[in-house]
Amino acid sequence: MPDRLTVLALDTAQNACSVAVVRGSLVLAAASEPMVRGHQERLALMVQEVLAKAGLAFAELDRIGVTVGPGSFTGLRVGMAFAKGLALVLAKPCIGIGCLPALAASAQDAGLVAAIIDARRDQVYLQIFADGEALMAPDAVSLGVAAARLAELWNGGPVTIIGPGAALLDGVIKGARILVCEAADPVALARLASRAEISPPRPLYLRAPDAKLPGGLVPDFAF
Repeated sequence: MPDRLTVLALDTAQNACSVAVVRGSLVLAAASEPMVRGHQERLALMVQEVLAKAGLAFAELDRIGVTVGPGSFTGLRVGMAFAKGLALVLAKPCIGIGCLPALAASAQDAGLVAAIIDARRDQVYLQIFADGEALMAPDAVSLGVAAARLAELWNGGPVTIIGPGAALLDGVIKGARILVCEAADPVALARLASRAEISPPRPLYLRAPDAKLPGGLVPDFAF
């Protein structure tokens, strides 16, 4: 049952390195550090530190959750590779959770919640939820389109805009709560992973990477 599962959650897809372990509604331990680079060097140590604080051995984990994007191509691959490798060694399920649903869950608000990440190049990653249910698929859109979608889906009730790009939509809905954060709350991520159906995590790329191979080819980051 989800309320009895011990879940380790990892997030390296944004400008933070975050880890949490929960058992149902109980938070056993959590840590998050702002970080633009260096996730690969910090993640394994942070996982060890969080498990030690929780008083748990790796074998006591029931499942592992990890963010799958959208976000930093390098960062999300660090987290996914670590989570999938750990799950394989422990013979435990690995659950992929989108960064935008994790951000929305971090708001802990009812009503309309818009999760937004600055995607650069005059675009944002956007997904809008109502009482926890997605009203749209995650998408890469211009800021103007994002503002129009938020206004279109607003029903007149309370609105929370959360994420690294939350300030970009400030003023679209009068009185909206603006929560700027570098990444999702790892505890919210872990709780989503505890309730999610088991399916192999796959990276969520909403647009092609900036990096190009010789000849203009786009790297294949699927794994």
